Amino acid sequence: MSPNAPESSGRFAAALAGLQAGMMAALAMLLWLGVSAVWQRRTFWTSENLLATTFYGSRALHDGFSASTFSGLALYLLLYSTLGCLFAYAVGKRGPSPRLVLVGIAAGLGWYYLSFHLLWRAVGPLVPILHAVTPTVLGHMIYGAGIGRFPHFLPVAPVAPVEPVPEPAPASTEVRD
Repeated sequence: MSPNAPESSGRFAAALAGLQAGMMAALAMLLWLGVSAVWQRRTFWTSENLLATTFYGSRALHDGFSASTFSGLALYLLLYSTLGCLFAYAVGKRGPSPRLVLVGIAAGLGWYYLSFHLLWRAVGPLVPILHAVTPTVLGHMIYGAGIGRFPHFLPVAPVAPVEPVPEPAPASTEVRD
């Protein structure tokens, strides 16, 4: 075994925990985006349909759920799960802390600004134009808080079994002559 084996296995475990945290956080963010879209009197699937325009163009913009909505949903889950994995790998195997959640929120907001102001302009130009800014920013804060909690998804170290301590032999109360 190499001297870096514990370090690399720790980062690998963190990356897997980040993948799981990223998926859960992406689902929470999408739930928020869906609820906020309904509050705005739009369809629950607005954000997924908007991301589906990356593949289908303006044909993906419609009310309700359709076959193209799956591609937007899949793209969200793929991107944001991967981002959670990369975040956890970069941060490393650390215990849960409020500071880590704040760093996760900062990463979520950083990803929002990077993706919606640079990436989507080149890949899916309808996405930065048509997204609802305030709910999407809040959604990315929810996402960031979720990936900041990745240590909760780390495997628990096995505890070595404790051997029972033998009881001392009872003292004899017999009187001998």
